[in-house]
Amino acid sequence: MSSTQTETISPAALPDISYHPDETKYKRRTARRLAENPDLPNTALPPGYPSKIEGPIVWEGKDWTSEDQWVFHLSSEQLQEIDGALAHFKTLDKSMGYISKETFPLPTLSAILESLAHELYSGRGFFVLRTIPVDNYSKTDLAIIYAGISSHVGSARGKQDGTGAVIAHIKDLTVSHAHEKGGIGNAAYTTDKQVFHTDVGDLIALLAISQSAEGGISRISSGGRVYNEIAATRPDLIKTLSEPWILDTFGGASGYTSRPLLYHEDGHIIIQYSRRHFTGYKAQLRSTDIPPITEAQAEALDAVHFLAEKYSLGLNFQKGDIQYINSLGLLHARDAFRDDAEHVRHLVRLWLRNDKLAWATPKPLQPIWQRLYSTTPEEQRFPIEPEVRRKANGATK
Repeated sequence: MSSTQTETISPAALPDISYHPDETKYKRRTARRLAENPDLPNTALPPGYPSKIEGPIVWEGKDWTSEDQWVFHLSSEQLQEIDGALAHFKTLDKSMGYISKETFPLPTLSAILESLAHELYSGRGFFVLRTIPVDNYSKTDLAIIYAGISSHVGSARGKQDGTGAVIAHIKDLTVSHAHEKGGIGNAAYTTDKQVFHTDVGDLIALLAISQSAEGGISRISSGGRVYNEIAATRPDLIKTLSEPWILDTFGGASGYTSRPLLYHEDGHIIIQYSRRHFTGYKAQLRSTDIPPITEAQAEALDAVHFLAEKYSLGLNFQKGDIQYINSLGLLHARDAFRDDAEHVRHLVRLWLRNDKLAWATPKPLQPIWQRLYSTTPEEQRFPIEPEVRRKANGATK
């Protein structure tokens, strides 16, 4: 009499890596992998990837010596133009989805904003508009002004969740929204540090409605500078970043998606990722039903973060400022912060695209960009109060 023994195969374990990068673990992982394969630094770059990328968007934080290099100060005459555009839009009796450079006319400021948009795509990749007197307006009027000014920078607004919301409130929601099913799974809605990442879409705008009592510095870093160092020292990690990764969708219909994190498109280096999709964050753990990331991918994630941190620039982001950055060419992060009864950090975000100036979208990203920018004016929703972003099926993002 014979018997058959069934072997139980355990799923591969997730590498020892968390949302918050640990430099000691990173260095140990690097040393271990190099000891196991000393030829890793001799790996050839993937076909079509340059040994070095150049241009004004390739920079280091130390290259910027004064905020006058990136801050544009609005004059009293320009603020009057903005008030005039607000009054004009309100006479049209249209929903906010119809805000555009035509319905929010800025006779002299428009040309300046168009020039600054060129700076986003063809220059350093960022600027700050200072400053909107936010306390002078109702919440609705402020949303109109913010979207109206931004329509002269980016001609398209991207939806930020499955319900058609085109603005998102970035503030600590851990108390006010503690009831959320599944908890808060995104550092943007906490006082926690946000590690370096990119948002989907071309451009990110952030309006500072109010500031924290302490901390919360906004940091940006050149993706091209990060690429150059990795390409020069660890081309094997460029290969890893340019290959498909498994991204957890945290409640999405398919459970995960697959695409590279790094692209070389039309002469531009594009890094497109958020670390939490590979490590999870707080209540949103990475699913055990999908393949874990590899040791090479874990090292690549840390390499990108620590190099972005090394070459970053901290922005003095003040109440009433609007910060614009190219999310294709730059990575961004935020320091942890502390609110108190009188000082609550509250930003409002737009995802934009300038169709005239836009870089070519890499093919694996095109379906995402299509969904992002296909929302009609009637479908666009402008939530005035903070809320957690939701997928089309109601799950939080």
